[in-house]
Amino acid sequence: MPPTFEFTVESELNGVRIDSFLIKHLRNYNSWRMQRIVRTGGVRINEVRAEPSDRVFAGQQVRVQLLEPPDKLLEPVPMEIPVLFEDAWLMVVNKPAGLIVHPVGETQLQTLANGLQHYLDQRTRWRGLLRPGIVHRLDRQTSGAIVVSQNHHAHAVLSAGFEASRIAKTYLALVEGCVQADSGAITWAIGRARTGRHVLMSCRADAIDRKPARTHFKVVQRFARHTLVQATPRTGRNHQIRVHFAALGHPLVGDEFYETNGRFKPFHQSQEEAETPIETGLPIRRHALHALQLCFAHPISQLWMEFSAPLPMDFADTLRVLE
Repeated sequence: MPPTFEFTVESELNGVRIDSFLIKHLRNYNSWRMQRIVRTGGVRINEVRAEPSDRVFAGQQVRVQLLEPPDKLLEPVPMEIPVLFEDAWLMVVNKPAGLIVHPVGETQLQTLANGLQHYLDQRTRWRGLLRPGIVHRLDRQTSGAIVVSQNHHAHAVLSAGFEASRIAKTYLALVEGCVQADSGAITWAIGRARTGRHVLMSCRADAIDRKPARTHFKVVQRFARHTLVQATPRTGRNHQIRVHFAALGHPLVGDEFYETNGRFKPFHQSQEEAETPIETGLPIRRHALHALQLCFAHPISQLWMEFSAPLPMDFADTLRVLE
């Protein structure tokens, strides 16, 4: 028998069309396929057969019999992903360095999203009924805490929290040179660099579409030629911590893009080159950035939650070598 599910219409989805409502809850289905299920009698609203043009309203009960399989499947890939927390609405995981968050370009399988899809598929009898909701991103070589939603409501609330800076993120970064100030704030605006390479960002005055950016920092430990800093971005610009510290004259150890004074490293011409470990003379062979802590109000209970991701071995070994 095809699986059957029941949902209660939430206030934020009041008035939406029945297929739009259902693909919010069943995110591996597209609107066309869900409309077909509605047309064939697979959906009821308060026990009355739904029509494709029907809209749903807060408090109504919707029952759907999934007469067809999902069509927007992420390929599930088994992988080790440390789970820091999980409930019915969200997960917080410790993303390993070197793992892209979601499929893009030539990388369509070995991503965090593919690994999480495999993890979620183990919890249901039917593949693809649950889909990981990527709320925010970490760079490929950045390790650490990342939150993933398990339903549309949690995704909407968490996404709004990131947009409004109501979610606190704290990073550890190992930078080159000796940072003189014990603490401070870097406030240079960030825009897209005029290099033709769309991934690069810049603090220079000629950067494209510059936007305000603010990174608070404090020194955790100074070494002979390096400094360990705790960085808290107050805005969410792409590569913000990396760009800000490079502009300050202290690029991250192992940064593949950014040098001091707005300079850039040579561009990787191939995917293989981009994934080649960077020689740093230290155990860490990628940019030394770790998402240490993530704090936010739970999207349902509103209880304040704090999660810390242990340092990966390459970062911890590097600190031991420097001491």
